[in-house]
Amino acid sequence: MKTNVTIFGLGLIGGSLGLALKRNDAVHVIGFDRSYATADEAYRRGIIDSIAPSAQAAAEQADFIIFATPVNTTVALMQEATTWKLKKEVILTDTGSTKMPIMEASSLLNEQGLTFIGGHPMTGSHKSGVSAAKEHLFENAYYILTPFEGTDEGKVKQLQRLLAPTKGKIVVIDAHEHDRMTAIVSHFPHIIASSLVGRLADQQEEQPFVKHLAAGGFRDLTRIASADPTMWRDVTIQNRTELLKQLDGWLEEMGHIREMLLTNDPEEIFDFYAQAKAFRDALPTTSQGAVQGAIYMTFDLHIDIPDHPGIISEITKILADERISLTNIRIVETRTDVYGILVISFQTADDRERARVALMKETEFSMHII
Repeated sequence: MKTNVTIFGLGLIGGSLGLALKRNDAVHVIGFDRSYATADEAYRRGIIDSIAPSAQAAAEQADFIIFATPVNTTVALMQEATTWKLKKEVILTDTGSTKMPIMEASSLLNEQGLTFIGGHPMTGSHKSGVSAAKEHLFENAYYILTPFEGTDEGKVKQLQRLLAPTKGKIVVIDAHEHDRMTAIVSHFPHIIASSLVGRLADQQEEQPFVKHLAAGGFRDLTRIASADPTMWRDVTIQNRTELLKQLDGWLEEMGHIREMLLTNDPEEIFDFYAQAKAFRDALPTTSQGAVQGAIYMTFDLHIDIPDHPGIISEITKILADERISLTNIRIVETRTDVYGILVISFQTADDRERARVALMKETEFSMHII
């Protein structure tokens, strides 16, 4: 007998979950999306096994329910779910990047004797929608679970077994701790990146050439500012309390830096950069076997190449011969703070490593992973 898993929301995350869970032949994936065109595409691509005619019908058949929808939509669906006739032993979970609003909303389900366990797969892509879904999206990424205190451990283990085919690194933590940590390493950096871009935009009128200089390291540094503004509006509102704490600490740090500049002590300035470098260099990297972190990563290979005709086609031929797919390739014109004239992006860390090995074997180029 198959396990019925219902996925609400068939975008990038929901679609990718469908593909990953279907690695287990004992799982039957039921899909529901407000857009029938999206649900139909998911069915045609084999992401789901069947399309539910309504949200209620999708839920009432399920042994597991996954809300792969924006946080506000998930909260609304959970309120609606209190009127559905669900299986007594059903386990409900979500994929939202902020957990406290969802955990608070799920208390109504708990009052009915149902089991809700918060979830957050910490991964993503530069693309969105069901067309971007891929079954390996969660591999080697943290998949956080946030059960309530006192939740039956057997239920948590059931959900962990269901999610095992994603090949994510499943970690169980407190929901409040999750929101605090994601504020530090994901949500607040998005605010900083957006503010840096804002500073550039404000000064471009007087310094119009500055945007050309920003094409190198500045563009890479602020890459996350290109994320979906609707999603990040919602994340900012939902994790407001933790973000305010981070902002207060940032403003205090900026005050110290301002004093450092006013004092203009070379030793103090050196220590500021040296300490930051030492801590940053000690952070784990995917090339060292670390798990993908909270912010979506591109797997970039920086290559120092000579400037002569045909050099890029030579590189792409080597990669094609090894059947290594790349997602982007670009020449960096401003390189004071990056390594290499050419940057090639790959889908996974494994693809990047295979490319590095193949290029080292066939060329004498210098390559760096930052």
